[in-house]
Amino acid sequence: MKVVIIDDSVLFRERFRELLNHIRNIEVIGEAVNGLKGLQLIEETRPDLAFIDIRMPEMNGIEVLRKIREKGIVVKICMLTSYPYKQYKERCLAEGADYFFDKNLDIKQISEVISTLANNQKGV
Repeated sequence: MKVVIIDDSVLFRERFRELLNHIRNIEVIGEAVNGLKGLQLIEETRPDLAFIDIRMPEMNGIEVLRKIREKGIVVKICMLTSYPYKQYKERCLAEGADYFFDKNLDIKQISEVISTLANNQKGV
């Protein structure tokens, strides 16, 4: 499964990439530091799965999600946040996210999340 990480935190991207590198059949093919570059990365690389932070400069993650869905790009999308407010979750899922991921609590469940998404299931 080809994966991209879109998050403005260098530290988070590094830690998350390390975590993903230990999961079988996962290849991190790119990273972006903001939403605009993230959208370009997805358009260029056409990954199987994109992890997108909600709060980023230049274009927030919800805008990226909306544009991906408007363009009809086929990619599983897992929204990432340190602010797991109910309204964020509801909006992301309504916009077409496949999973909503709380960075603070769910990080240890990443293997399960990827397995769920790989089997074409949606998650919360």
